Amino acid sequence: MNLQGAQLEVDKWIKEHGVRYFNELTNMAQLTEEVGEVARIIARRYGEQSEKESDKNKDLGEELADVMFVVLCLANQTGVDLQNAFDKKLKLKTERDHDRHHANKKLK
Repeated sequence: MNLQGAQLEVDKWIKEHGVRYFNELTNMAQLTEEVGEVARIIARRYGEQSEKESDKNKDLGEELADVMFVVLCLANQTGVDLQNAFDKKLKLKTERDHDRHHANKKLK
């Protein structure tokens, strides 16, 4: 599924199972919360913090999917075509960063 398809699926889900989209500010707060959950897993599982017993069963993929869901909601409700935006961003990063990253001695 591409990003356009994902946006359509989220919109369909909201219409069939949700009452309506939360407003943009509520979704921004929700996104922040979901990113925090991802950060907690990464910090404890892959970083230097010790992982609490209650965190060991948390699914990083599920938390990343939560982030994606809210991003897709925000895109839908603000009229952003994420597929187009992503394609443009990837092209820009490819043109701008290819040589820069290969020349970065810190990455060798």
